[in-house]
Parts: sequence; C-alpha cells; structure tokens
Amino acid sequence: MLSKRVITAARSRAFLASRGAQYTAVSLSKGWKVADSHIRRSQFHSKTIKVPQMAESISEGTLRSWSKQVGDTVEADEEVATIETDKIDVSVNAPTAGKIVELLAKEEDTVSVGQDLFIIEPGEGGASAAPEEPKTAPEEPKDQQLDKTTPEPRAPSAAEKQSGSTPSEGAKESKKEVKKQDSKPKEDKLKAPPAPKVPGNRGETRVKMNRMRLRIAERLKESQNAAASLTTFNEIDMSSLMEMRKKYKDEVLKEHDVKLGFMSAFARACTLALKEIPAANASIEGDEIVYHDFVDLSVAVATPKGLVTPVVRNVEGMGFVEIEKEIAALGNKARDGKLTLEDMAGGTFTISNGGVFGSLYGTPIINLPQSAVLGMHAIKDKPVVVNGQIVIRPIMVVALTYDHRLLDGREAVTFLVKVRDYIEDPRKMLLALS
Repeated sequence: MLSKRVITAARSRAFLASRGAQYTAVSLSKGWKVADSHIRRSQFHSKTIKVPQMAESISEGTLRSWSKQVGDTVEADEEVATIETDKIDVSVNAPTAGKIVELLAKEEDTVSVGQDLFIIEPGEGGASAAPEEPKTAPEEPKDQQLDKTTPEPRAPSAAEKQSGSTPSEGAKESKKEVKKQDSKPKEDKLKAPPAPKVPGNRGETRVKMNRMRLRIAERLKESQNAAASLTTFNEIDMSSLMEMRKKYKDEVLKEHDVKLGFMSAFARACTLALKEIPAANASIEGDEIVYHDFVDLSVAVATPKGLVTPVVRNVEGMGFVEIEKEIAALGNKARDGKLTLEDMAGGTFTISNGGVFGSLYGTPIINLPQSAVLGMHAIKDKPVVVNGQIVIRPIMVVALTYDHRLLDGREAVTFLVKVRDYIEDPRKMLLALS
C-alpha cells in the first residue's frame, strides 16, 4: 500500500501537467487567432487584378513577360505584364500604387479575359523592394559537430579474429582482385579505334510560333484559298519623282520635321487611281459588293514579330506631307509594339514596299477583305528606249495583285497604268480632281 506522501506527490504532478496543457492550449489558441486575424486583414487589404478586356474578337492571349516580380513596388498605371495576342501586345498596368504580393500565372502561359493574373497590396509605390538576406542556420556546438558521412569502424567478428584479417584488409584484397580483372578490358578499350566524326553542325532548334505569326499565316492562307488572285506588272521611270524629292526634301524636313519619301507619292497616286477604278477599292461581303467612298490605306510594316498593316485613314483628303507624317508615326508605333486594334482595323487598299529590302520582283498577297494590293520594288538603273534613243533610267517594277472576282484584267491594268502615269509626271496629281 502506497504511503500518503507518494500519493500526494503524484496528485500534484498530475494537477500541474493538466494546468500546463491548458496554458499551452490557451497560448496556441491565442496564437492561431492572431495569425488568422493577420491573414484576414492581409486578404482584405490586397486586391486581385484580372486579365483585362482586349477586344471583341480576342478572348485569350499568351503571357509574354512580367515587368515586375513578387515584392516589387509599382506606381499607379505602371506596366506589370505584357500579353501577346494574335493582333497586338496588350499591357496590363497596376490600377493603384502598391506592392506585388503574388503572380498567378507564368510566362508563356495562355491566359483568358477575366482570369486572375496577380495580387497587389495597395500602398505607396516606388523603387523595388530590397531582397531579404538569407537567414543562416545557427552553428552547432563544436562538441556536437560530427562527420555524419563517415561511419564508425565496427569491431571484428570472432571468425575474422580467428583468420587474423580485419574487414578493411579483406576489402583491400577484394579491390586488388577487381583491379587485376579490369586491367585487361581497359587496355583493350585504349586500343579500340575512335569513332569517325561527322563533318559540319547537325543541331536543330525548335521555337514555338508566336500568336501574331500564327495569325499572319492563317490570314495569308485564307487569302490564297478565298480570292481568285492574279498579278499584273509594269515598269515606272522614277526620274521625275526622284528629281522632285531631291529638290524639296531638305525644305520639307526643315519646315515639317518629316522626311519626304516615295510612299506619299505612291499613296497619292493610288488614291487618284482608285477614284477612277472604284472596284479596286471595293470588297465582297456575302453576295454583295461594297464600294467605299473613302480610301483607308493599309501600309505594310515589317516588325520583329511579323508583318503588320496599320491604316492611314481618309488618304483622299491628305497631301504629301500629311501622308508622310501619318506613315512615319504608324511605323514607329509598329516597331515599338505600341499599335492598337484601332490602328489596324479596316483598310480598303494596301501598299507593300519590298523595295526597301532590295526586292526586284514579287507578287504580294491580297489583304482580305480588300480586292487589291500594290507591291513596290527596288529602283535599278536600266537601259530603256526614249524617243528612239537608248538611255539609262532609274526603273521600279510595280505589281498589282487583284481579286479576279471583282476586277477584270482591263480594270486592273488600267489602274496600274494610271499609277505609272502619275508617278512619272507628279504634276498630273495636282491637275487631277481630288
């Protein structure tokens, strides 16, 4: 039978243990409540940013890059991400100043309109937050630092004691035997002739097509499948236009801060020719032909991501300088990736200038739903016959690809001849009715 002192001591220990458990539970409960309230406050304070609306015809895109990372602070309207679509690049900006808390998508992911993209905690914007220094683990006492990789030597067994050999000695002998057995194969390998080398580099690189390139490929193939395409060519003597440009380019640059090129002259010549041949400025919608009273000129511009065709609106009411300014502005926006859907929507006729890259001949592809496209090429000196004499003149070959469903050969050739006549004598453009 236990004594009263032993029973009292046991009861005291049990009481203290139960009280300690209660204190522990209370402290844990308080800790969880504090952490939970902190999380709730953080969630309430942060804001989830979704993929914005891009256009009626665009519902998804590829997340091309993040401009900010987790922990970075941003100002209001500062760019956070770039989404690439099949037409343009869309910038996603921060709606308010704050700190990036979480990124909800990875680069190259396909994201849809309305999808959660990133979480921002509103606050003061500014420079990126400094990265935290990695926390170093506390050093263990020297007497506890043991080499965990080196096993302790085991005591020799009774059989090993009788044989007089230790485990290490037996291992050494077995290693020597293995080395002796492997020595001959190694010698045979050294004597084997080396494999013959294949001359040249036979490596391959696979790159995923971006959305814009995929869309361009789709539209070009659609054009070939839908339109009854036919191309007609002509040669233009550029002497008069080059002389006019040489005479006035410095004055135009000084007064209007724009370079006088050949595109404005061809745009003006095409506009006048389209008024005389309206079918070249028309399009097919279902079983109807739509004739346009205006000229919205699509100008082909090469960018690192592919060919785009921004539109110059109402070219019929512009002069040379105004056209050059609009083309220069759109070209800069295209190369900087800042074109909007409004910049590329519509278009009734297209001009493509492959001559800037040195092209001599080419057959441009129709930009549907348009009915024709003019291709310009490089200027080269050629011998031509003028008034019965052979002379050297700067010649440009131009091509008109047209939809034979809308334009007959007579109309297409007439259009190209009109353009040639206007370019060879620019003064005719001043006399033509606009």
